[in-house]
Amino acid sequence: MEMPVNAIAPMTGLGNLSGFDEGPETSLPSCDSLTRKQKAALIVRLLAADGVKLPLSDLSEDHQTELTEQVGRLRLVDRETLAAVVEEFCDALEAVGVAFPGGLDGALTLLDGQISPAATSRLRRLAAGKSRADPWERIAGLPTEVLLPVIAEESTEVGAVMLSKLSVGKAAELLGQLPGDKARRVAYAVSLTGNVAPETVLRIGQALAGQLDAQPPKAFDSGPVERVGAILNSAPSATRDSVLQGLEEEDSAFAEEVRKAIFTFANIPARIDPRDIPKILRKVDQARMVTALAAAKGPLEPSREFILSNISQRMAQTLREEIENLGKVKEKDAEEALSEVVAAIREMEAAGEIVLTAEDEE
Repeated sequence: MEMPVNAIAPMTGLGNLSGFDEGPETSLPSCDSLTRKQKAALIVRLLAADGVKLPLSDLSEDHQTELTEQVGRLRLVDRETLAAVVEEFCDALEAVGVAFPGGLDGALTLLDGQISPAATSRLRRLAAGKSRADPWERIAGLPTEVLLPVIAEESTEVGAVMLSKLSVGKAAELLGQLPGDKARRVAYAVSLTGNVAPETVLRIGQALAGQLDAQPPKAFDSGPVERVGAILNSAPSATRDSVLQGLEEEDSAFAEEVRKAIFTFANIPARIDPRDIPKILRKVDQARMVTALAAAKGPLEPSREFILSNISQRMAQTLREEIENLGKVKEKDAEEALSEVVAAIREMEAAGEIVLTAEDEE
């Protein structure tokens, strides 16, 4: 009858019954005779046998080397010694009151969003030269709008390395936003990265991370197009039309981008999914919706009919009767009601309740 072998006691090396491949001793090691490094190796061996994936790469190369050597030198450990080491290890863990992340990178991650962007940028610059962490992990976590200017300005070779270190989805998104010729050259350069040394990839990552960290923090959360568009969304229609006309004369390209960022009552048929109309009606007070629909005449009439045609016939008939009974709406009340409907749609979009589709280019 075969005896079961403990998971951490390999079948090889049974001729040497000592705990280490050193000296002529034949007795198994006791807990007291093991050093802290040997105990650490024993814990790692035990966890690895249970399939636990340990982040050993976070250790320094010297610590990884020492740990590997200790694992290689250990042979057999009896159950009593194993139990004693595990108990000591658990006692040490339970004695810990709080653990800090260690290093500036970990501290910045812990305090993310709680210190100012300027302080974060300064600390990241300090950490760049000292950190042993993989800079590509930070780069991969940045949004594509931050990475796009970098890959567009860098050499084809650096761009190829960057794409190779990013997730497939993010790399594809970046590649799709590059000019055609640049995208083709970078894509071809990726095929030539097979022999790039890991040290070179690390240095490129460190240089790019330093370049990104050196960028001054933005004073505004959104771009100028979004800010102007948001302001004009809330402005009276006469003001909006006048400003857009002036922008068209000064910078037609910028004016076109602002027009795309603006969402008004007139854009409802082109940008709202018909199935979302009932949701919008539930969001807006019915009296305000009636006022807005009553004011929707002339160029806004298609929006009124779009709304009424995408709800139940009974509700549409009720609204039509209320619109007729309301009569003529004052200009101020009309502007306020129309703006309230647009604001409700914008809030629903921001909350992810509805999606505004892109208006077709003519």
